[in-house]
Amino acid sequence: MFLRLLAESFLRQKRRRLLAGLAILLGATAITTMLALGTSIGDKINRELNSNYGANIIVYPKADTLDIDIAGVNIKPATSGSYLREQDLPKLKEIFWRNNITAISPELPLTVTANNRQLTATGLWFHHTIQSGTDTFTTGAPAVHPWWKLTGTWPNDNATNEAAAGAKLPFHTGDSITIDNVPIHITGTVTTGDDTDTQLLIPLALAQQLNNTPSAVRRVYLSALTKPEDAFARRNPNSLSPKDHDRWYCSPYANSIAFQVDEAIPAAHAEQIRRVAQSEGQILSRISGLMWLVTIASLIAASFAVSSAMATALLERRREIGLMRSLGASQTTIASLVFLETSILALATGTIGWALGSLLAARIAIQIFGSQIPFNAVLLPVVLALSLLVAIAGSIPSVRFALRLDPAATLREDA
Repeated sequence: MFLRLLAESFLRQKRRRLLAGLAILLGATAITTMLALGTSIGDKINRELNSNYGANIIVYPKADTLDIDIAGVNIKPATSGSYLREQDLPKLKEIFWRNNITAISPELPLTVTANNRQLTATGLWFHHTIQSGTDTFTTGAPAVHPWWKLTGTWPNDNATNEAAAGAKLPFHTGDSITIDNVPIHITGTVTTGDDTDTQLLIPLALAQQLNNTPSAVRRVYLSALTKPEDAFARRNPNSLSPKDHDRWYCSPYANSIAFQVDEAIPAAHAEQIRRVAQSEGQILSRISGLMWLVTIASLIAASFAVSSAMATALLERRREIGLMRSLGASQTTIASLVFLETSILALATGTIGWALGSLLAARIAIQIFGSQIPFNAVLLPVVLALSLLVAIAGSIPSVRFALRLDPAATLREDA
């Protein structure tokens, strides 16, 4: 009899069921879309930010710094006598968060004489391949500074007679110049929007040769996918308990990645470029907050819509409920019937909403980021659980109203 009543309830009041199901469907679609985007495109958003802000971690020789505290402000004046070793840089791709490091750019600046003109040249990687175990990783300055605009081609990393000229220098693509008596061919001109426009960009190997410092690197810029900084990220890892230290170490904060770089290369000191890291963190936090706000608003709106639809439906069914009560049906039986109806509706529409939300999230990812995101099956039970929560929460006021009905009064009213 219970199952028959359950089946009959779906055959009647189709319009009310449709309205309640539509509310749950829209809520489940919005929730799935936000969760799919939030769990799949965080790194893509971070990469987009990196393309605007550039490197967020800098590495330089530990011997290059002298810590001085003035009025609580730490000042680190750098000298020019220390270098990192180029052969140590592959260790950057061996740390715990190695996959979060998306680009590496070592630099070796020096003063040169080009065509009887003294200027700054910077040795760089352009398209350099790092071998770490069985993995290969191609990186360089263009990857760290993707906003640089090049006319022509980048110099070959293995060449000792090629260079790119900053846009403000009087050199053009195809020119031949002399740098410290070494003939150089200009392969391209670069517009950067900063002081680099007044520099020559040369292969790192050539800079080491001209500077007479084999394998030397002055500083290294890293672009890394990081988690927005919070109060926990700013804590001193040496003062943490073992449990908190593991949590801090295994979180992709800029500080924890820099800490691991220090461990991998003892002669180096890494620190976050705070202006860049904090700007990225603020934007990521606001985007995350907006997604959560939309998700919560969708849940609340769906709950109110379900509550309204169920209230109308039970009001129309008050005679049926009164008759069931007069025939001996308990309050538990009636509540179970209503909640089971709502649960079946929530599971069915929640599944459809998960599919539609996944398709919508994939479409948004393609339109905005130009890349696909896969269907996330893990979200299905989450969406179904939230759909059930919304449906049941929306039904509770209506069920309480139905259980308070007086069977005799209800039957006399409709007689």
